[in-house]
Amino acid sequence: MRVHAAPAPVTVAPDTQLADVVFSDDRVNGDMVLFQRRSAGGWSPVTARRFAADVRGLAAGFLAAGIQPGDRVALLAATSYEWTLLDYALWAVAALPVPIYETSSAEQVRWVLEDAGPVAVVVQNETHRRLVEEAAEDLLRPPRVWQIDGGGLDRLREGGHGVDDTQLRERRRMVSAGDLATIVYTSGTTGRPKGCMLSHGNLLHEARVAIDSLEQIFGRHASTLLFLPLAHVFARVIQVACVERGVCLAHNADRARLTEDLAALRPSFLLAVPRVFERVHNAARQRARARGKEKIFDWAERTAVAYSQALDDGRPGLRLRLAHRLADRLVYRRLRGALGGRIRYAISGGAPLGVRLGHFFRGAGVTVLEGYGLTETTAAATVNLPHALKIGTVGPPLPGVDIRIADDGEILIRGPVVFQGYWRNEPVTRQSLTDDGWLRTGDVGAVDEDGFLTISGRKKEIIVTAGGKNLAPEPLEDRLRTHPLISQAVVVGDRRPYIAALITLDAGALASWKRAAGRPGHAGPADLRDDPDLLARLQTAVDEANTTVSRAESIRRFRILAVDLTEQNGYLTPTLKVKRALVHKDFAADIEELYR
Repeated sequence: MRVHAAPAPVTVAPDTQLADVVFSDDRVNGDMVLFQRRSAGGWSPVTARRFAADVRGLAAGFLAAGIQPGDRVALLAATSYEWTLLDYALWAVAALPVPIYETSSAEQVRWVLEDAGPVAVVVQNETHRRLVEEAAEDLLRPPRVWQIDGGGLDRLREGGHGVDDTQLRERRRMVSAGDLATIVYTSGTTGRPKGCMLSHGNLLHEARVAIDSLEQIFGRHASTLLFLPLAHVFARVIQVACVERGVCLAHNADRARLTEDLAALRPSFLLAVPRVFERVHNAARQRARARGKEKIFDWAERTAVAYSQALDDGRPGLRLRLAHRLADRLVYRRLRGALGGRIRYAISGGAPLGVRLGHFFRGAGVTVLEGYGLTETTAAATVNLPHALKIGTVGPPLPGVDIRIADDGEILIRGPVVFQGYWRNEPVTRQSLTDDGWLRTGDVGAVDEDGFLTISGRKKEIIVTAGGKNLAPEPLEDRLRTHPLISQAVVVGDRRPYIAALITLDAGALASWKRAAGRPGHAGPADLRDDPDLLARLQTAVDEANTTVSRAESIRRFRILAVDLTEQNGYLTPTLKVKRALVHKDFAADIEELYR
């Protein structure tokens, strides 16, 4: 098996830990603006000096409260300045923050608390406190729960007034790069989440390689608005990279205010999961339709895709350049303006983006750099770079990371970003890591002659039809979700005579369609699942998706589900991945209907 690798240009010294950068001389005494923090009047800058003081005060509070080296402290909170502050304060006292998703159920919270065994929990608000108290019961003795909105952090700081700098310095020096920094629980598409043990060195190597490889993004005057949950390793690594590099970081915990915050802060780059880019595209198309300019948008979309494809093939011709310039005035500027106006690059991970969407955004002036990784690889193991980009792939390996493809197509990864194993789960760790350090990802893919990786699906999610045809469902699902009316799609057909799909409808797009088609406003997906005009619209999306596969792999039938698949109703993980087993179980009757 050929190994695809690139040498690492950065190193992490053995005696280094994540909080060191906060207390370096230039940071403690620096006026560089590291954060924009939401305040009553809008946004307020936070300098490196202020951040160091805030971390020091909170770290002293944790030390005075009896937090010991290696203690786990769970964080159930919003993506916010306070979360970042808590991370670095806990690292400064050699403790391990354990993130919990805000959307977790009581059962999920209890599992993390039971498995990780934290000595304390920090929550955002009273709702979270009640959730922890309901879930924890006998797990926290004595119950130590600090509530951010209830002044809990202020009381922590007050308790640390007697702790001097020598004590904090000694505690911080107890930690080395190889020591655990955090336990991040997988989002759990199947079974109970597993706690991934990530070291200070894992996070620092990932962050520093990203800074070095993506210099166009992490450059001077760079800034970003972080709105993904910090419970996820993707957002966490970007947080670490921003603090390491001095990139100005702001946080958004309220998606309803995202457009407003983008306009106010005008970040230079964003990170998101593919579903966010799909929604930006579909919302732009819906706005165009509402203004009677749907045909102009469709033309501009085709132009953007053609222009981006021409960039790969050489130089776009004169006619295409002129059309692109006109489309920029009519459509693309408005789309970039909705993202704040400054963004030229975005980073996407967590699921496949889709080739057409990737070309559309690059053609519209926002290059989406798609990458691939797992919680077990401290986020990205591969990523497309501004100077090394192939849309449709997830890029080459990051420097220092080795990739190889096993005989059965499974992607194997080795390098300093690979985790130390699963917390208190040695049997599964042995199954996941080979004796010579390769991580079995469970994903199937291929590497081309230039070293770019393409993902074709999960080993366990490959569909094998009754005729023996193997199919990865994700590419078809990605194409279907680009249609404005489609919210989610789940391709089925394992051990069945043909491929079919379950489709859910986007509420906003459906409302617009009902008004245009003269359907009752109260009619829901269940009422319209047999509507011939709606089915005809959806069939165009299915037909388009089918052009990418052979006839044996094509979707022969589809069915509209009565409800959407969302994180709130439990069918999506916090990173917006479909829980297939649950969908197959709960919608078994709908699947059977597809094969009658």
